[in-house]
Amino acid sequence: MKTLQLSITMLLLVVVIISCKGEKKETTTKDAEKTEEKKTTEPEKIKITLEKLEGSPTYADAVLAMDAPADTKITNVGEIDFNFTMNNYELGKQTEGPNATLLANSGKGQHIHFILNNQPYSAHYTPTFKKEIPEGVHHLVAFLSRSYHESVKNENSVVVKKLEVGENPQDTYGLDMNAPTLIYSRPKGTYKGKDTENLLLDFFVLNTKLSETGHKVRATINGETFIITEWAPHIVKGLPMGKVTIQLELLDENGKLIPGPFNNVTRTVTLAK
Repeated sequence: MKTLQLSITMLLLVVVIISCKGEKKETTTKDAEKTEEKKTTEPEKIKITLEKLEGSPTYADAVLAMDAPADTKITNVGEIDFNFTMNNYELGKQTEGPNATLLANSGKGQHIHFILNNQPYSAHYTPTFKKEIPEGVHHLVAFLSRSYHESVKNENSVVVKKLEVGENPQDTYGLDMNAPTLIYSRPKGTYKGKDTENLLLDFFVLNTKLSETGHKVRATINGETFIITEWAPHIVKGLPMGKVTIQLELLDENGKLIPGPFNNVTRTVTLAK
């Protein structure tokens, strides 16, 4: 009798053990299925990338000059007449090549980027226009731009002037016009639809050259950092919808910020569906 009871007890123990193992296996399988389901349903984070833009016409012989105002010391405050002349370049023309469809492109064609004190540029499609300039000392940088807003980069395609407006203008910037200087250009404003896929990152550098062993530009885009060692336009990809923050810094050969009022600039643009 005792032997029979012992056998029954051992049999029940074996059944319990097998049952527990089965339950554990079933739980493990369900956990694995949940993990796999989580992996499939969670969208993979898109990585922000920066690529050099190539394929644009160079316009190596394009020239931009400012004829008016002839005197950059202007007593009267208010609207100022500007008149630019250019050679080997046509305003209002669509820039040829694949980049016109790759990037946000202006239907009005090629133009001048007019930048005062490194603030966001105004685009001008005719050589003559008026601008309201307040009293003070202002630093003007104007350069030729392709229809998709990529700057023409040569020594003659840019105008750099100091404007002194008013009877007693004060210089609040203290820019040394001969020092290495970074001028921000793109991206700018709001991008929609297809234009959100490829954003042009473009800037002008004055009085310096970029290289791997010399001066560089550090671009920080939504917290992601990129070092640019060549003065060239770039494409930013993988950006999320909404606000995008871009910071550009001009660095020396040791990776330190070069002093200057315009050498560290931050802008925000918007991407919308």
